[in-house]
Amino acid sequence: MWSIGDYNNAFESIWKRAIKWLYPGMRVKRWILLMVVGAAMAASGIAILLGPDVLVAFGRNLTDYLRALGQPGKTPLVKETGMILAATGLVAACLGFRQVIRSLVLDLLPTEPRDLAEIIFHKRGLDKEPAMVVIGGGTGLSTLLRGLKRHTEKITAIVTVADDGGSSGRIRSELGIPPPGDIRNTLVALANTEPLMEQLFQYRFDWGEGLQGHSFGNLFIAAMTDITGDFEEAIRTSSQVLAVRGQVLPSTLTSVTLRAEYADGSTTTGESLIPQSGKAIRSVSLEPEDCQPVEEAIAAIDSADAIILGPGSLYTSVLPNLLVPAIRKAVVESTAPKIYICNVMTQAGETDGYKASHHVRALLEHVGPGLIDYVIVNTGTIPAHLLERYRQEGAIPVEPDLAEITALGISPIAAPVISMTDLVRHDPAKLAEVISHVLWEDSST
Repeated sequence: MWSIGDYNNAFESIWKRAIKWLYPGMRVKRWILLMVVGAAMAASGIAILLGPDVLVAFGRNLTDYLRALGQPGKTPLVKETGMILAATGLVAACLGFRQVIRSLVLDLLPTEPRDLAEIIFHKRGLDKEPAMVVIGGGTGLSTLLRGLKRHTEKITAIVTVADDGGSSGRIRSELGIPPPGDIRNTLVALANTEPLMEQLFQYRFDWGEGLQGHSFGNLFIAAMTDITGDFEEAIRTSSQVLAVRGQVLPSTLTSVTLRAEYADGSTTTGESLIPQSGKAIRSVSLEPEDCQPVEEAIAAIDSADAIILGPGSLYTSVLPNLLVPAIRKAVVESTAPKIYICNVMTQAGETDGYKASHHVRALLEHVGPGLIDYVIVNTGTIPAHLLERYRQEGAIPVEPDLAEITALGISPIAAPVISMTDLVRHDPAKLAEVISHVLWEDSST
């Protein structure tokens, strides 16, 4: 049994919590008041429309007033008064309710919602969306993820850790941890956070001894690795900071080096050096070859409803992940539909002169059959001024040779999937829509 003191304590606790809604700065008091006033006005207006007798319960004075208004010749005024009060009250109550909810949501969500109904719709329906595993690295992977996260939160991004150049390479060599650059870009792409936080993670120092060339996000992940003592845990913690949709995983935690063999038999070791030779690449491999995968990556592949490869640099972003033996095996053995997104433009020093079928053949030669079911190739027109700029950099559009892809036993999906900006890149929204259509078609066959 509760004592008087228990009841007093409970009442005091409830009162303290309730009174906080009246504190300055809560931004809800005015809207709650508007809701109450609006509800009262709406009730009064409806009562006037129904007739004076209805108001007896609300007080004798109000009834007498309304009866006076209801005298012959005054009825239109009564009806007009009721309609105005009811309409104004309903508008005020709805506005107050909307603003109370909006004020609360703005404080609870990391970004301002453009459409609250759309957010709730996705939150309630996301579990029905397919679980997607996306494998790659670089800006191509980030572009794709920005589109996919609008369709589902069940995304696992498996990212290459073979980078050895720039800020990532310096951190890798000096601190002995996997290169964080592609991981950082992927986290930011999947983030649901304030634009300022994204700018912070992507900020690159152009000043300061020792800092110049480093990105803040790379340093943050490096610091979290030191604090937690684990690179995977550092990624998980960074994901929480950025409110990431889905999960981001390195393909391996082994310190791997990418090695390329060229058509003339010569070799180069180091991901950043491979495109610099200008020679045609015959094959790439990882050292050591028996590197172990991240177990969560294998589990994600095994339970995936769809596996997507690319877009991104063929030999230095996509293939390094598939050269991890267990990942290669898991992808090939998966019964989920597997989609390769072919690059829009060739890459100087890596895929010079490649058509879409050449990209596919390179993947199959490294991995074997069973890797790809569908290939998405761009058929959108690229503006002439952009073509000229890319030609000066040694890049041309990848030819969508659909017949050759079909001859390889793979279904080509031709679609205009590029964005009309000052760069020739995939459009995140268009790409995500095409993927959703491919998966719907696959599930219905």
